[in-house]
This record gives sequence, C-alpha cells and structure tokens, in this order.
Amino acid sequence: METNLKNKVGLFFVRKNSMGAHMKMLFQLIIRRKIFMFKDVCTVSVVTFNALWGEKAINLNRIKGYIECAAKKGSDFVIFPEMALTGYDDEPDKPLKEKMQYKLAETIPGPSTNEIAELTKKLGVYVVMGMPARDDKNPDIIYNALAIFSPEGLVGSYHKMHLPDPEPNWATRGDKPFILDTPWGPVGCAICYDSYNFPELMRYYASKGCRLYINSTALAKCHGKCLGTSTLEAAVIREGIYIASSNLGGLDAYNYFWGGSSIIGPSRKTWEPYYYAGHKFTDEEADESEMFTATIDLSLATRYLFKNNPKVNGTDWRPDKYIEMFKDSLSNPNYGK
Repeated sequence: METNLKNKVGLFFVRKNSMGAHMKMLFQLIIRRKIFMFKDVCTVSVVTFNALWGEKAINLNRIKGYIECAAKKGSDFVIFPEMALTGYDDEPDKPLKEKMQYKLAETIPGPSTNEIAELTKKLGVYVVMGMPARDDKNPDIIYNALAIFSPEGLVGSYHKMHLPDPEPNWATRGDKPFILDTPWGPVGCAICYDSYNFPELMRYYASKGCRLYINSTALAKCHGKCLGTSTLEAAVIREGIYIASSNLGGLDAYNYFWGGSSIIGPSRKTWEPYYYAGHKFTDEEADESEMFTATIDLSLATRYLFKNNPKVNGTDWRPDKYIEMFKDSLSNPNYGK
C-alpha cells in the first residue's frame, strides 16, 4: 500500500504544473499530512470459546468453522481467546514434559497454523488465535502465544510478555510487542495479564497509532469480578481506542471461565465506553459459546493523549519523563524486593 501511494505521489510531482488550483491544494494536503488513507470502518468478530481441554484437533475444527461463519457475516477480523487451540489449565503436579501444553505445542508456522493460513487466504480475513507455541530453536521452550494471520496467510506470532501463575510452570516470557499492519492502520496484540495489569504495552501501541487493540484472554472466575471489565473500560476511556476482547467461556480442565467477549470503544458520552457487541465478563449469560460481531468506526478513536497539545508544547503523554523515572526505579537497590 505504501509503495502504491509513493508511486501516486510521484505522478503528482510529474503532473503538478498542469493541475488546476483545487488539485494543487489536494496535492499539498497529501504531502503535508503524509496521508496513507487508512480505512476507518471495519467489521470485527470476537468469539467466546469453550475450548475442550487437550483436544487440539476438535478445537481447530471448531475454530475454522467460526472463521468461515464470520467471513459470511462480512467480518474483517476474527479474534479467538488465549490458548483457544488446546485449552488453558495447568497440571501443577506434572513435570514440564508431561504437561498438556508441552505435548500439544507447535512451532509457528506448524500444522495447525498452516490450516488456518490457507483459510484466511481463501476467505480474505485477519485472524488472531491463542495457542501454545514451541520455540523453533529450542523445543523445550514453550510460549503462551498468539498466531496472527492476514488475507495473505500467516503473518507471525506474539509471545505473552507477562505471565501470572500458573503459567510460569510451562511458559517462557516473550519480550517483544506485536503490531499487525492492516488497511485500517496498525493493530496492537496482547494477551490477558498484559492488558489488565500492565498499561505500558497498550500505551505503547496507542502511541504507535493503533486505534484497535486485541485482547485475547483466559479470564476465569477465580480471578474475581472486577479485574476484567473495570480495566478494559478504563483503558478505552484513558487511551481513546477500541478493544476487541475474546475470552474462554465455561469449564476448562478445572477452572470456570467468565466468557464475556466484547467489542468496546468510545461513545458519544464523555468518559463513557460503549459496548458495540458482546457482554461484560460478569453478565449472567456471558459464558455461553457465541460469536459477537460489530461494525465500528475507528475515526472515533481519538488517542488524545498521544497527539500534540499546543497548550503544553507536546503530548500529554510524556514518555521521556517516564524513561527517567523507570531508570531511577531500576537503579534503586530495593527494586524487586
């Protein structure tokens, strides 16, 4: 897309002397704003998915069915929960190599992602799916990962950066964010704990221009009633973005998951998020297996903290100062104690 734009801009340069006044103004606007003309309106589907624990082939078949149905609805993005391919729950009494996640993990690309990639190429959709991923260099390293697809097939993977208990029993932390490039602009990808407890990642994505943030999650009832809904709603208000959140729903091996997949974004009311589709985590019917679809207008994602404010000669968000603060924290001998 960027190459095509540069070609068009180059053509403008060649012909600009023969343009009318209104065309010259348009040309100047394009150059001044560096317009890549991202699309604003897209259709997103999020799935409340009751993964059958340890049944990878069955789950993969169901995931493919949801993708096909979402494409029929006109969805551009289809989002699945954390660990949707295999189920989530740990077996705390077993050593690593006997755990379900270790035994069912695949490299990315691998057999399961190859099947999804063929489907996204056929249907022309973006898909994000949670799964255990095996490191392609060290087979004993397993990640809690997202496999990320575009209409051209597999794009890459994101490895969860923040691991709550019991995930360190089998997973290794990732150390890099993942931004998906789309015709609607960059889209940030994260998993569960990344979103609820570490706003730094979401703010990084928003600062990079992301208007849509994907939260693939496995939020269970053992995590309480407040963690999910309150943090996502606050994030929509705080960052001025949309969040597409997909959660496991129902019984896994032993944990019961809230469900409550949703598409949340800015509303016409000041400081209030709006549910374009889906449920709050704690809604009575939120754990039912269901796909929710909404057409959203990303032009409403203001990202106001990350845009220049002439009254303060910069952005309200001040990463240069935060870097100094974080360095000070790291230099404190009591850090981590």
